[in-house]
Amino acid sequence: VRPELLLLDEPLAALDVHARASVRSELRRRLAELDCATVLVTHDPLDAMVLADRITVLEAGRVVQEGPPGEVAQHPRTGYVARLVGLNLYRGRARGTRVSVAGGAQEAHAEVSLSEHREGEVFVAFPPRAVALYRERPDGTPRNLWRLRIEGVERFGDQVRVHLEGDLPLLADITPAALAELGLGGGMEVWAGVKATEVRCYPA
Repeated sequence: VRPELLLLDEPLAALDVHARASVRSELRRRLAELDCATVLVTHDPLDAMVLADRITVLEAGRVVQEGPPGEVAQHPRTGYVARLVGLNLYRGRARGTRVSVAGGAQEAHAEVSLSEHREGEVFVAFPPRAVALYRERPDGTPRNLWRLRIEGVERFGDQVRVHLEGDLPLLADITPAALAELGLGGGMEVWAGVKATEVRCYPA
């Protein structure tokens, strides 16, 4: 059989975690050998990033973003896409290295590095692992610092994911040891800091 088009609908969904990794690798090798176009339908962003040459993201029945995996992963354009690729994402207006962001109830500000400076409507994004949490306001760095409230804590792989609400709602990934050391729990107020060099800024 030599098809011109191959449709794979959730091909790895029924596999356990260990089998999925090895089958994904084998599937990538096999697809590269086929002389046909392949359409892969999946809810798993890792499957899409590893197996696809081009990604189309559907949200509420419409296309919200498409492009090479690296472009989609680095420059998400909706909150849904940002969650898929594991980033905190905000839309705002930039003036040099300062971005005014419409996050929570009030306008917040984010600082980016000089190499990321822009003007006009932009997106700013940073990974949850870039967020450091403090019980007391820290001295010195980082340039981005917000007072937020812990809404929830959940295990996330070998990390703990902290859901924070406030002027700039965000996700922070910290170690279980850090969670215990800081004594963090739901409803507590903490300081969340992100270095400007960790913040990506690109045109909206």
